[in-house]
Amino acid sequence: MATENKNLSNYDKNTIPNAKNFRFGIVVSEWNETITEGLYNGAIAALLDCGAVQENIIRWNVPGSFELVYGAQRMIVTQNVDVVITIGCVIKGETMHFEFVCEGVTQGIKDLNVQTDVPVIFCLLTDNTMQQSIDRSGGKHGNKGTEAAIAAIKMAELRRTSENI
Repeated sequence: MATENKNLSNYDKNTIPNAKNFRFGIVVSEWNETITEGLYNGAIAALLDCGAVQENIIRWNVPGSFELVYGAQRMIVTQNVDVVITIGCVIKGETMHFEFVCEGVTQGIKDLNVQTDVPVIFCLLTDNTMQQSIDRSGGKHGNKGTEAAIAAIKMAELRRTSENI
């Protein structure tokens, strides 16, 4: 877990597989766009830093975080990707909407990971305040988009190597 005194977005590139031969899908929620764009920028920077080729990165936008699951499922079915990163942000309000969206997206992404052979990376901020989201999308706690990209590379490599067993 990121804390104010430790930025978990720092990674050692020497320990990350080269991403050159992987095809990445990224599904980005348009809701809380300032935050999701920060997460996306962190993810893209890390992917490119680790050798990914821009032409092998596909981005689709969806209206909100709840739609991330459908977007990821369609990307898996139609785009021949090695891994999908889902990027969203839900900030708690005064109603139960927060809980329903967070639970639905979490279960949906879990289901995709169980039902398909393409890893789906969960990059959904579920914060109590906008400031917490800012802090986790390029602020004092680093960038969860960066962390999601590193996880995506590692999972794409796991998928590749496990197919050869």
